Amino acid sequence: MLLLIAVVLLSALEVRHVIHISSAEIVLFACLVVSIILHEVSHGWVALAFGDDTAKRAGRLTLDPISHIDPFGTIILPAILVLLGAPAFGWAKPVPVNVSKLRHPRNDGVLVALAGPAMNAVLATIAGVAFHLVASADPGVLNSSNLAWEIPFYFGFANVLLGIFNLLPIPPLDGSALLERALPERWLPTYYRIRMRLIWVPILLFLLFPPIRDWFFTGIEHLWINALGI
Repeated sequence: MLLLIAVVLLSALEVRHVIHISSAEIVLFACLVVSIILHEVSHGWVALAFGDDTAKRAGRLTLDPISHIDPFGTIILPAILVLLGAPAFGWAKPVPVNVSKLRHPRNDGVLVALAGPAMNAVLATIAGVAFHLVASADPGVLNSSNLAWEIPFYFGFANVLLGIFNLLPIPPLDGSALLERALPERWLPTYYRIRMRLIWVPILLFLLFPPIRDWFFTGIEHLWINALGI
């Protein structure tokens, strides 16, 4: 329902010429929402497999978008970026994980963190296969705007984007799990206190330095296009 409301709202703003949003951008937005949710839920699934049922008890092992909304990361930041004419990105509310309940906390914690990017890699692969099946069945379909190829193309792009972004070794992104694993245990309490605040590093980097932001998004788009061989 949230996804439907968001798409309708974006479409209405486009019709009223408040902002200019293409149909491809609406498809990408929808793909991002689905991909972000699956990314977050995968953390909870892997944590549960390793003994931590925190996400399950919190009702977060669900595909219901409302359960995963982060007011700033899911709504405010993407809206600001769209209004600025910048590529939109964001995040869902993190799935709660109690590392101390994992059977092997420090090692299993790394696997739980990397479950999100791994899910994105799997989804991108599935999207790539679907894209090639569509293109093989009707090569001419790529010459026109058609949801048959746009959905797998943008779904794959969304997952490559999310996977690579989350692998950046900046806390609290998933890639920082490897950094965390390398830290001495006596440093961890201080690290945990400042970890969530460091999310502002990539946000401010992208907002204040558009060339860096554009380089990042354009580079990932070209990477996906090259991977598809188009």
